[in-house]
Amino acid sequence: MNILYLHTHDSGRYLSPYGWPAPTRNLQKLAEEGTVFRNACCAAPTCSPSRAAMLSGMAPHCAGMLGLAHRGFQMQDYSRHLAHYLGQNGFATALCGVQHEAPDAAMIGYRRILDREAPGTPANHEEGDLRNAQLAAQYIREAPEGQPFFLSFGMFQTHRPYPHHEGHINPNYLCMPFPIADTPENRADMADYLRSAQIADDCAGVVLRALRESGRERDTVVLFTTDHGIAMPGMKCSLYDAGIGVALMLRYPGNPAAGRAIDSLVSHLDIFPTLCDLAGVPKPGWLQGRSLLPLLRGSKAEIRDELFAEVTYHAAYEPMRCIRTRRYKLIRRFDFHCGPVPANTDASAPKDFWMQNGWLSRPVAREMLFDLALDPAERVNLVGDAACFAVYNDLSARLNRWMEETDDPLLRCGCRVPAPSGAKVNRLRSLQPGDMDWE
Repeated sequence: MNILYLHTHDSGRYLSPYGWPAPTRNLQKLAEEGTVFRNACCAAPTCSPSRAAMLSGMAPHCAGMLGLAHRGFQMQDYSRHLAHYLGQNGFATALCGVQHEAPDAAMIGYRRILDREAPGTPANHEEGDLRNAQLAAQYIREAPEGQPFFLSFGMFQTHRPYPHHEGHINPNYLCMPFPIADTPENRADMADYLRSAQIADDCAGVVLRALRESGRERDTVVLFTTDHGIAMPGMKCSLYDAGIGVALMLRYPGNPAAGRAIDSLVSHLDIFPTLCDLAGVPKPGWLQGRSLLPLLRGSKAEIRDELFAEVTYHAAYEPMRCIRTRRYKLIRRFDFHCGPVPANTDASAPKDFWMQNGWLSRPVAREMLFDLALDPAERVNLVGDAACFAVYNDLSARLNRWMEETDDPLLRCGCRVPAPSGAKVNRLRSLQPGDMDWE
C-alpha cells in the first residue's frame, strides 16, 4: 500500500463531513468513500507538538516536542518520525508543502522535498498551496509501480491570515462555532475561514484526482486530518474539545467500514500503528497508540478507555494536561498564572471582541471537570461537586499515573519546564505566584 497523507492547518472539525456549511465537496466525497472518525482528538492543540505526536506515535513530551518548531523546539529523535521509519522500510518518501515537526524539513528524513525542487516563489499562501497540489499530483502520476510511496501533502490553509471571502461566502447566513459571539465582524471572520477551507478542498481535489486518474487508488491509503482546532479564542491551544477535536478520515481499498462514521474515541497517536498495519510493516516498539483496524473491521466497539492531551509552550508558556474518556474530561493547569494567556490566541476579530469585553479579567480554574454527556460545550466545572468526587478521584489518579509512566517533565521540573536555549517565547518577565504580566 502507498500512503497519501493530506493535512490542513487549524481546521478542527469545521468541515462539511462534520456538518458545517463548508464548501468542501472533495473532502465530503473522500469521507463518503472512506471512514469518518467523529471523536478523534489530537495529542496537543498546538501545531508542532500535535504533528510530532501523530507522526512519531508518542505523546509530545515523549517525542521531545514541547513547543513550536519555528520558535526553536525540536523532536529528540527524528528517526522515530513516520517518514524516516517508512523510508527505512522500503518506501519512497516525499514531502510537498507544509511540515511543522522540524525547523528544517531536511531533518525529518524525506527523500524528496517537492516544493524545493520547483522554480519560483508563489505570491501568496493560496498560490503556494495550489502549486504544491499540482506538484504532489505530478509525483503521484510519475511514481513507479515497483516501490510504495509515502507522500505528505501539507497545506497552509486554513491557518491565519485567511483569504478574503468576498464573492465566495456570504457571512449574513453563517452560524458561529461555540464559544464565539454572533457579531458581524465575527461572521466575516468565519466567512474568511470557510473561504480558506474551500481553497484547501480545491487543492485536495487536485491531488485526489491525480490518484484516481493514475489508477493508484487501487493500492493507496488516503489519510486526511488536521493538527487541532481553529484559530479562535477558546479553541486552538485549549484542551476543550473545540481545541483537541480534529477531523480524521481514512480511505483504502477493501476498507470494510467504507461509507461509515465511527463514534469511538480515538487519538492521533493511533494513526502510526494503523498505517503500519495497512502498509504491512512492523510496528516499532516506541508507539503509544493503538491500531484502528479493530474498529474498521468491527471486531471491537472501542480500542481505548481514555486519551490524553497536553500544552506546554505555544507562543507563551501555558502548561496544562488533560484526560478525556467517552463521558468525562479533567483538565489540570500547572502554572501560577490563573488568567488567560492572550499570546496563545492568534490575532483575529474574535480575539479582539473577547479582549474588548473583559476577557483578561476572567480567572481560569486550575482544574476543570466536565460531564461531556450532559455538558458537551464544557461550561459547568464539576470540580468540588460532591456527586462527582469518585469521577474526579479516578481521572486525577489516571492522569497522574500517565504523567509518571511517560516521565512528564512537569513532574521533574515543577511548573517551570525550561525552553531550549535560544527558543522564542512570549513572556515579559519570569513568572511568580500571582503574576498577571503576560503579552
